[in-house]
Amino acid sequence: MVNLPPPDKVIGIIGKTNVGKSTLFAAATLSPVEIENRPFVTLNPHVGIGYVKIPCIHKKLGLPSCNPQKGFCEAGWRFIPVKLVDIPGLIPGAHEGKGLGNKFLDSIRQADANIFIVDAAGSTDAQGNPVSPGTYSPIEEIVWLEKELDEWIASIIASDWSRFSRRVSTSGVNPVDALTQRLSGLSVYKENIQYALEYSGLSKKPLVNWTNEDIKKFAQGIRKSKPIVIAANKIDLPQAEDNIKEMKKTLKDYIIVPISALAELVLRKASRAGLIEYLPGDNDFRIINEKKLTPKQLKGLEYIRENVLRKWGSTGVQELVNKVVLDRMKMIVVYPVEDPTHYTDTKGNVLPDAYLVPRGTTARNLAYMIHTDLGENFLYAIDAIKSIRISAEHVLDHNSVVKIVAVTRKPK
Repeated sequence: MVNLPPPDKVIGIIGKTNVGKSTLFAAATLSPVEIENRPFVTLNPHVGIGYVKIPCIHKKLGLPSCNPQKGFCEAGWRFIPVKLVDIPGLIPGAHEGKGLGNKFLDSIRQADANIFIVDAAGSTDAQGNPVSPGTYSPIEEIVWLEKELDEWIASIIASDWSRFSRRVSTSGVNPVDALTQRLSGLSVYKENIQYALEYSGLSKKPLVNWTNEDIKKFAQGIRKSKPIVIAANKIDLPQAEDNIKEMKKTLKDYIIVPISALAELVLRKASRAGLIEYLPGDNDFRIINEKKLTPKQLKGLEYIRENVLRKWGSTGVQELVNKVVLDRMKMIVVYPVEDPTHYTDTKGNVLPDAYLVPRGTTARNLAYMIHTDLGENFLYAIDAIKSIRISAEHVLDHNSVVKIVAVTRKPK
């Protein structure tokens, strides 16, 4: 039987052009991308793997180590892969096709959650051109990013609305189901539709009676229903600090994470080259051999230490990925195993798999994620940590270690 991972969740990195999207993508994934201080460097989406970082359960279980089959475990931290997409930048009017608007909007369809990256130092204008730090408002940036998404979603909903709403009305189809199917290409699900209907106050209003303003309000609700975290980039610049304080005061609906994408990229590259010891999310690094570094490199590392790590506690990039997945997407980590006594798979690998699953996932849900046959032939599961049998409807906790027991089919 083949172990399959849960369905991929995709996190889009979106924002104005030239604010550090590609740098953030490269820092989180170490994927090679073109990075320059000018608008529209990214012309097509880049896809790579980033990681959620949590304390690995092997330490709590008293095990010396584990053997991840995907991701990795280092210094007691489990790094669990997630898919990141660097989406081409946009400018005001993207929904009308300005700039790379169409490429941006087509790319964002696949994202289950989004990172809005903004220039917290205010050093790029609305078109992405470099300006003096402090001369452009990152709050204004968020406002028009929201507007572009709202207008784009509304245009999709409004397309052929009259025919669609009449068909739903005359066929007796549940409006929630009809809207879910209509917007499925946007990675929109039933819970998103229900939230948007409540938000817009349209739960009981027949679709045929919706006005253009109703559609726009509903589109806004769809946008709000999808997980979004703001990455406030360029925290090494002094103008960023006051702007971030104002953002947190004004944009209370958002989680705002201060980051320096460039600092993280520098540290991760230096670590990969064996020049420093550094783990994503750490609050400092250790130089392995100072003689291997040039004076310019030493000066750059010291700048990062003083202006980013000591001032902000970290580069913020690892916290950003964790906030999106664990806090906004409300995911937890569970470890499926074959041998609940030794926490291994059939090959003896210790804690081989770490699945990111939604809160509320049951034992049977997990069985289906591993393999359809396990879900269809589910008997019971075993909580390996507590050494107890659990039912199909048992809701799994974060850091559960679970053995699925199913009926064994005899070959025909």
